[in-house]
Amino acid sequence: MLCAAFSAGFVDAIVGGGGLIQLPALLAGYPSSAPPVLLGTNKLGSICGTTGAVMRYLRVVRLPWRVLLPSAVVAFLAAFAGASLVSAVSPALFRPLVPIMLGVVLVYVLWHKDLGARHAPVLFSRRRGYLALAAIFSIGLYDGFFGPGTGSFLMLLFIRFYGFDFLHASAAARAINVATNAGALLFFGIHGEVHWGLGIALGACNAVGSVLGAHTAVKQGSKFVRVAFIAIVITLMAKTGADAWTLHP
Repeated sequence: MLCAAFSAGFVDAIVGGGGLIQLPALLAGYPSSAPPVLLGTNKLGSICGTTGAVMRYLRVVRLPWRVLLPSAVVAFLAAFAGASLVSAVSPALFRPLVPIMLGVVLVYVLWHKDLGARHAPVLFSRRRGYLALAAIFSIGLYDGFFGPGTGSFLMLLFIRFYGFDFLHASAAARAINVATNAGALLFFGIHGEVHWGLGIALGACNAVGSVLGAHTAVKQGSKFVRVAFIAIVITLMAKTGADAWTLHP
């Protein structure tokens, strides 16, 4: 379990996707626990990792906090709302859509070979700013409610919409992930759906993995993050596609 948390942190710090390592490990290790409790515990472990990754990135990468802070607030509120839907609507209803959405992301990145190669932040008009916040809200809502692929969707948003390269997009995505994890964790915590002892242990291992993952991304640069991004998206497509097929043959 702790090894899974470490691996999840390492992968998630670079390109996202750690939730598909840590959460299945929790589901397999604690089959008698209620799903909301495992989701809440997973968020506790994840927020430690994303926070550690952001702190490591900030030693090298400069992020535009004037843009990111409003986005983080929106993401926090959206994730809180998304977590509140878990007990009302089955996340499994959306499972078949995830590999399709990831497939669109993959095709777009492969088609645009220079995408994310150069860091050239875009100056936002008011309209573009509202569109960006709407996209952040949608991704935050999704992360609080379900989650697989959130990091990939955020990275593509920052690359395509904000003009970031892959390295800066990874750092910015982790910053927004801190907010979405916090929003969902607040909801689950209020409702007593967090195993705090286990979550803290997972968080410690996740944080160590995340710091190492962020260090690797910073050391290897944007080209490495692009290759890792493509590899993880393909893996996420295969995993989520297999899960959807198993549940809905």
